[in-house]
Amino acid sequence: MIDLKELLLTVITTSIEAGKAILKIYEGADHGVTYKDDKTPLTLADRAAHEVIVKGLSETGIPVLSEEDARQHDYSERSSWTKCWIVDPIDGTKEFIKRNGEFTVNIALAENGKIILGVIYTPVQDVLHFAAVDIGAFRIDQALSISNEQDFFKLAKTLPLQKLPEVFTIVGSRSHASPETEEYISQQKEKNGSVNLVAAGSSLKFCLVAEGKAHVYPRFAPTMEWDTAAGQIIVEQAGGKMVNWPSKEPILYNRKDLLNTWFLCEAKEN
Repeated sequence: MIDLKELLLTVITTSIEAGKAILKIYEGADHGVTYKDDKTPLTLADRAAHEVIVKGLSETGIPVLSEEDARQHDYSERSSWTKCWIVDPIDGTKEFIKRNGEFTVNIALAENGKIILGVIYTPVQDVLHFAAVDIGAFRIDQALSISNEQDFFKLAKTLPLQKLPEVFTIVGSRSHASPETEEYISQQKEKNGSVNLVAAGSSLKFCLVAEGKAHVYPRFAPTMEWDTAAGQIIVEQAGGKMVNWPSKEPILYNRKDLLNTWFLCEAKEN
């Protein structure tokens, strides 16, 4: 029987340490930007955060599936994992390069395909979102100021933080858009009369839904498991839901194909 509360503390402290490593490079002149085979950017900070996270999670004895080494773990190996960490050392590398601060550290724990724990840390804002099954979903501001680990639970604000806005609010990507998303937005305008659009980078979109600041986050464009795992459990434990679109089937993890289908993320109803 795993102790999710203890694991949460390990992941929280690990994500903050990764955030520190990221900020050292973020604030410097050279991000060391290169490009992977799929044309997505990679920076020195991605690698540094990956190393910090792998080291921090090593004490758990649970295998790590990170964006930065996913190709090293074939499905023939992963299929035997009943539990695994799903990690994006920097979600929103494009936002990191733009220096707009909208990037996050994502760490989630999958058990038999279901996400049971997740942490999203936003280093520039020093804001932490975390959740676990049967524990709930929470937000902490000024996470770096907390020295006593138990205070992460004592000082945390329970999600959602507020009732949903009166105007139907849709949060979308700052760097990715699709014609299908535009069509969905048009449909919601017809249905709700008026719609408020909010743009955000990386996993911050999940956080806005979990906090009650947006009704939905439609993503009708490609994402990978490490882009969504932590955000999904935070939204779910805040009373919302996230499903494949348009099938509305549950989203499972550590699949043979790590590429997600389209999804719709919905906040807890008022």
